Amino acid sequence: MATKVTFTLDDETVDRVRKLAQRNRKPQSQIVREAVAYYQAREDKLSPEEKERILNILKTFASQLPVRPPEEVAGELNEIRQSRRGGYSRPWDRVE
Repeated sequence: MATKVTFTLDDETVDRVRKLAQRNRKPQSQIVREAVAYYQAREDKLSPEEKERILNILKTFASQLPVRPPEEVAGELNEIRQSRRGGYSRPWDRVE
């Protein structure tokens, strides 16, 4: 069901709607409906202020992470890789 409404738009916006409708071979009302749907979908995304707030939290968190020497990290990764290559045995499968 469609509801007829009246809006006042500036000349530039009306011209854009007309050009889009012509270019896409769609009724002007469909162009407006699609534009509103697109706007609504984007509205659910974060605002610039919210993005900045979250980034600041992440930066603060990242600055508090302990920094380890690369050699220590490489050594730990090597130990993990070696233990994985050896396979995994369940405690109940071990023969003593």
